[in-house]
Amino acid sequence: MNLRRLIPIERFRDPPPVVAVLRLGGVIGRVGPLRTGLELEGLAPQIEQAFSLRRLAAVALAVNSPGGSAVQSAQIFGRIRALAEETEVPVYAFAGDVAASGGYWLALAGDEIYADPASVIGSIGVLFRSFGLADAIQRLGIERRVHTAGTRKAALDPFRPEDADDVAMLKELQADVHEVFKDAVRARRGARLKGEEEVLFSGAFWSGKRAVELGLVDGLGDLRSVMRAHFGDRVRLRPVGGPRRWLRARLGMAKADPAAIGDGVIAALEERLLWSRYGL
Repeated sequence: MNLRRLIPIERFRDPPPVVAVLRLGGVIGRVGPLRTGLELEGLAPQIEQAFSLRRLAAVALAVNSPGGSAVQSAQIFGRIRALAEETEVPVYAFAGDVAASGGYWLALAGDEIYADPASVIGSIGVLFRSFGLADAIQRLGIERRVHTAGTRKAALDPFRPEDADDVAMLKELQADVHEVFKDAVRARRGARLKGEEEVLFSGAFWSGKRAVELGLVDGLGDLRSVMRAHFGDRVRLRPVGGPRRWLRARLGMAKADPAAIGDGVIAALEERLLWSRYGL
């Protein structure tokens, strides 16, 4: 059978453009000894692959993340932008259920950002969570023994009463990280931002529809439809990277000791809290 008789010869002369699809889903950073979220070390090969496909027209980021590590968010963002500039390939970001906090930082790697009307967008802030257990161990008759070299080494110890100087130190650190985050938003969104900074950078979050009005995203739409609108109906969407080995990458139960499993349960609860903050 001669395929050239069945397929128009123009198809051979003009192959369809390719869009690499890089999925960025889950909590960012390490959330416990047994649970690894999005980290540059693990994602770097997939990012490199995304920008090295033949006939590449663009890279599409499918972002679905409630945030996590500010450092990992910045590093993943930075690697995507570096390769985009080196290859001169445009990047488009698409928010799923949520692109908030560090998840929105990842979306900023896109030259254009799209969302579903019901996506959760924003949360441009810095969060620290802890517990105050000083009264609890006192009622249980437990004596806390901590020895340090350095007067601030035990700062923010949850088994001690909260100290005003410790809180001030934490607030200063958070302000520094928040400023880095805000600078990234300003640099990437620029004149497209339509809201007051006091509102945009308050840590609040909005629906995708409202985020368009605030200039945090460029439009509403799903990955396939938007890419077809940009590059034609013949565009080929090529997912990069393979599925993780669940037991090894997410749990690693075979090599876990009981203490690590306990830490993993706590980490899983903390991860669940990140998602539940956005109603998910």
